[in-house]
Amino acid sequence: MPRHPIAHTLRSLVLGALLLAGGVSFGLSTPAPAAAHQPVVVEDETTEVSDPEISKAYYATLTGAPQRYQIDSPVAFDLYVGILVPDDGSPVKDVTAEVFRGDELLVRLGGVEAAWSTFYEPFGGNTYWDGGEYRLRAAPGVYTVVVSSVDNTSSYSLAIGEIEFFDWEARVNALVALPGIQQEFFGLSPLSLLGTPYGLINLVAISGVALVAVLLYRRLFRRHVIRLLEGKPWRIGRVPQIAVGVALFVVAISSSWSPLLLFASGLFVFGALFGRQQDA
Repeated sequence: MPRHPIAHTLRSLVLGALLLAGGVSFGLSTPAPAAAHQPVVVEDETTEVSDPEISKAYYATLTGAPQRYQIDSPVAFDLYVGILVPDDGSPVKDVTAEVFRGDELLVRLGGVEAAWSTFYEPFGGNTYWDGGEYRLRAAPGVYTVVVSSVDNTSSYSLAIGEIEFFDWEARVNALVALPGIQQEFFGLSPLSLLGTPYGLINLVAISGVALVAVLLYRRLFRRHVIRLLEGKPWRIGRVPQIAVGVALFVVAISSSWSPLLLFASGLFVFGALFGRQQDA
């Protein structure tokens, strides 16, 4: 018996959307080298560093006093420390990172005398000043990284660890943290993420999931909902749905890039577009 053309189209679209979302998820499973540090926003003067070999980037602004990062390892480990200053247009390149083993100073990175160099990080579309890095096969013990500046008011990013590891929790945290980092540490609007890999990954992945949700609902669940409601469910007009979807999209990309807002935006837009096709 021949397939109904609309049902056949919807099945093809569902399959395509699933493949799209799966492909994006696979791409997310391997972060780009430039985005390999797990971003962590720091506000406390003392931070305990667990798993010091796992690559993390600690973003902070000094608030009148040095900040300390403490590592207490019962086993030998590979220590990596790097100090960066976000290039926000007028960066203060006076941040110093001192690495201690107990009370012994091992190295001093950065500072006003350092030969700071710039590099571009494409994932978020940002530029940094690099004040240097340090590697050591560290014996068991207590290590402290002390970050300071001339007046202890500068912003910085401290990298600790070199092993690139992103489970799904770390991946989600990174995607949530980046818009705030963009705004607080670079003085840029979250809108600036639109043309970056970060923005494209978010938009394609979340839009793909929203598309799958809309098509599956209309193909598999809509009739059951109508039956439960004993008639046709109340529907918003196509134009209002698209208007609401666009409004949610604008709010999301101009603020926090909230996955929930982007997903809701996709539901309204795709619901309007495919609802009209099936109901025609």
